[in-house]
Amino acid sequence: MKHGKKNARRYIVAASIGALLSAGVATGAYAGTVGEPSAPAAAPAYQPEMVKALAATLGVSEKAAVERLDREAEQQDRFAQLRKDRVDTLGAFFAKDGSLVVNAADAEAAKNVRAAGLKVRVPERGESELDRIKAQLDAKALKSAPAGVSAWSVDLASDTVTVEVNGATDAATRGFLKAAQSNGDAVRVVKGQEKLETQAVVPPGSRMTFNGYLCSVGYGAQDRNGRQVLVTAGHCIEDLPELAYNGTRFAKGTHTRFALGTRSVDMGIAAVDAGNSIGLDITTYGKAGTVPVRGSKRAPSGAALCKSGQTTGWTCGKVGSYNVSVTYSDQNGGPDTVVTGLASSSVCTQGGDSGGAYVSGDQAQGMTSGGPIGQRCTGRVNSRGSSYFQPLDDALAYYGLTLNTK
Repeated sequence: MKHGKKNARRYIVAASIGALLSAGVATGAYAGTVGEPSAPAAAPAYQPEMVKALAATLGVSEKAAVERLDREAEQQDRFAQLRKDRVDTLGAFFAKDGSLVVNAADAEAAKNVRAAGLKVRVPERGESELDRIKAQLDAKALKSAPAGVSAWSVDLASDTVTVEVNGATDAATRGFLKAAQSNGDAVRVVKGQEKLETQAVVPPGSRMTFNGYLCSVGYGAQDRNGRQVLVTAGHCIEDLPELAYNGTRFAKGTHTRFALGTRSVDMGIAAVDAGNSIGLDITTYGKAGTVPVRGSKRAPSGAALCKSGQTTGWTCGKVGSYNVSVTYSDQNGGPDTVVTGLASSSVCTQGGDSGGAYVSGDQAQGMTSGGPIGQRCTGRVNSRGSSYFQPLDDALAYYGLTLNTK
């Protein structure tokens, strides 16, 4: 980081029920000729391990889990059509029973949503108003990072901005909470949360290494000029280092929006060296074969989600909220950092998973950013936990990139 010491870069994240990916890196040494199979078997609609994880988490059969995934996809298509038809909606989220609930702006919009066969409500506030309140809190935090506030986010299900506090009582925290509570019941304060950190550590082995640090590989994309880049967590390439895979350089950091102690967004890109590439299949560390990257359609809150990272491997959960801001504590004694624009999840992650790939079905969702300090995953796919990730679609849009897909 900017303080220049080779101490562990630690910022933690956890994820949700679904499938997560770590994109693999292929170098010239791995190139070879593969014979065409005479009769390839049809790929299953969902990765088996993702189905198992979802079934275990919900306490249902694998058949019921597949049916739920099918319902989620079908409901998302209906919602997408409503937006195409310019129906005035204020966001949507999946309820515990798997139903997509659409926030309608008024009675007329609600009528159109019902006609599409979706559940609907007319909220007191809705996404736009909650985004406005959260933007005010972001501005407050960016002036002085509130160490006692772990995260704050728009929670469509409760129709509030949810503020998670960890017990610290510094002046910045007191000022932030005063500003938050001035919004009345539009803000919900949740106590007893843990401090957060980004997730990269100095391990004995390597996955994606740089200057003595380690992260996990994210997604491959190309810029407007056709140049290949790696999309990753910004804190993984804060100093724009050379990146190595299995001890061999494959890319060089070029841009990051993360800087310790200053207003940050946890996205960044690295130029991939000629002769190398980022794979189009996400490794599941032997848990579910590989998962193809077929797009980056954003999954709604409550959707199934998995992630791939070098420390905890393949872990699954659900999407939490979008438009989440967090305060990251630096474990090396550096200043706190406020990061905006994240998404939360119930996917379990640990240090070294940073930059790793989140996926829902075959749609890439983002890269691991951070999570609770000291969180330990059990090694199971559906380990209990939580994490935050940088949405991939926002990074692609900001840098003007096109995701590499299969």
